[in-house]
Amino acid sequence: MAGETLYLKLDKNMQIKTDHVMLGDIAGISCSTKTIENRVKTLRLPTGQIKGPGRYVFSVLDVIAVIHEVYPELEVTSLGEADFILTVEEEKPWGMAVSWMKTGFVCLLAFFGAAFSIMAFNNDVSVTALFGQLYETVTGETSGGFTLLEVSYCIGVGMGILIFFHHFARRRCVSDPTPLEVEMRTYEDEVDTTMIESSGRNAKKTTK
Repeated sequence: MAGETLYLKLDKNMQIKTDHVMLGDIAGISCSTKTIENRVKTLRLPTGQIKGPGRYVFSVLDVIAVIHEVYPELEVTSLGEADFILTVEEEKPWGMAVSWMKTGFVCLLAFFGAAFSIMAFNNDVSVTALFGQLYETVTGETSGGFTLLEVSYCIGVGMGILIFFHHFARRRCVSDPTPLEVEMRTYEDEVDTTMIESSGRNAKKTTK
């Protein structure tokens, strides 16, 4: 046991289905002695604070304490997060149907919201009047409101959105994440960081 080192890697946020959490379910664990590695993976994390669906903050020290109860002389090196969140999901019988309904609602909301924003912008900058002036300047004729300029503009707006997000349905132009995915991950990371910091502050207040 002396001289043995166990490496531990934790992500910032992990989803679980039950409060019976084994270390192997939430952490990457590696040790030169496979017997120790396999034993540590089966150790259970104390989850007394989990009372139902929600997000709960834990520390890597909680994990190390569990390991040291079985292997007190084992050196544990953490390569991941110092604090992490366990997200307990509520099991719903109509989970898939509700998810599809929520997805449809968000799609409709985003579609009509974007359409309204584009129309408001066009009206604000008088795109119709601008196109009419350009058409009359180039052709010498009065625009009827539906010319090649309007058609090209409508197609260009749609194509520009697809190119900007560089994917359509399951097809992607490149393997990079889309701007929307980047913003979503940034938001999730900020939420996790805020929860961890708030939990740390509350813990300090209770110890005073």
